[in-house]
Amino acid sequence: MIAPVENKPEDVPPAVVDEEEAEDGEDGAPETQGAGGEGKKKKKKKKPKKKKLEQTEPPSIGLSRLFSDGNYPEGEIQDYKDDNSYRTTSEEKRYDERRMMEDIDETYNNIRKAAEAHRHARKWARKFIRPGMRMLDIADGIEDAVRTTVEANGLEAGIAFPTGLSLNHCAAHYSPNPGDTLVLGEKDVLKIDIGVHVRGRICDSAFTLSFDPTYDPLLEAVRAATDTGVREAGIDVRLGELAGYIQETMESYEVEVNGKVLPVRPIEHLSGHTIHPYQIHGKKSVLLYKNEDQTKMEEGEYFAIETFGSTGRGKVVEQGEVSHYARRADAPHVPLRLTSAQNLLKSINKNFGTLPWCDGTSSGGGEQLNHLVSQGIVQDYPPLCDVRGAMTAQFEHTILLRPTRKEVVSRGDDY
Repeated sequence: MIAPVENKPEDVPPAVVDEEEAEDGEDGAPETQGAGGEGKKKKKKKKPKKKKLEQTEPPSIGLSRLFSDGNYPEGEIQDYKDDNSYRTTSEEKRYDERRMMEDIDETYNNIRKAAEAHRHARKWARKFIRPGMRMLDIADGIEDAVRTTVEANGLEAGIAFPTGLSLNHCAAHYSPNPGDTLVLGEKDVLKIDIGVHVRGRICDSAFTLSFDPTYDPLLEAVRAATDTGVREAGIDVRLGELAGYIQETMESYEVEVNGKVLPVRPIEHLSGHTIHPYQIHGKKSVLLYKNEDQTKMEEGEYFAIETFGSTGRGKVVEQGEVSHYARRADAPHVPLRLTSAQNLLKSINKNFGTLPWCDGTSSGGGEQLNHLVSQGIVQDYPPLCDVRGAMTAQFEHTILLRPTRKEVVSRGDDY
């Protein structure tokens, strides 16, 4: 963030000079008449500057105190490419954008608040995460930071999905369940996937940490692929073509591990996606390999441009203990025989709606939860893993396809 520039006295226009100061002497002090008619100057006391409120470490200040006017920072703005370039100067499109920004739902401002909370949480996470920490403590620290900064309040604002902390060959959907004893190691590659929402508008963004420089090229490859996806995305862009740009970027990298050069492969079964209110995965997907999908991106859509790379096969399978669950938005209406399952569903609807949660945070589980899964009401999301010994990385940004330009809402100084 650029520091504010202080105005020098000669830069201040006369119209804004205080009237009392206009009567002062050259140095700004008021003149007094002394003996012999000589003017003496009396020093004027300066008012102490009000200290700007800044976030603490760990975060303990809600965003409404840091942005008292209720307006949250705009993300990185990128012009559309080629055929879309006219949108930047189109008066019609500017009018459309003003209407969207004045929407009663305050859509843009809500997602910007979610993104600002995301930046605060991950800034702290980057400082406090170190090898030797329990994964449970890492998850708790991040989620406490999110709740504090976004000022969590039920379905009004809070965590959009359990914080992903997938390690090494596990690419996605691992969060520590209660009782998990896993500890972060010095040679581990850790994916950190954080979701924040305000009134259902979700900021979905992820990054990867590695404490072993061996895997720096892997992280660089995946980050570059995400940036390519963001740059090439735009209204009327075909999803299959966009995937090709992502693939080309990622496959241009390689990693040397123990004297062996390994290609960086995009992971086939993982993808970016549209984001809907209170629904993290929409119907459109941005795969990581070029394909024949002719579906177009459309004006007003929200996309998570999310890329995964691997030093292994580039293919994942479901493996390990499930921690992520979500009530399906298209769940069938099924009569539930178990009263306990009915009560659990009521709790899920009240606390999470269609937002994902971690089993340990629901007011129930076990047999009742399995029953809801078997009835197609709740979807479970097991960890997704490549072969053991492989390393995987992830980077992700949320973008808004505004009528005039695209906004990388989750962009920060870190990535």
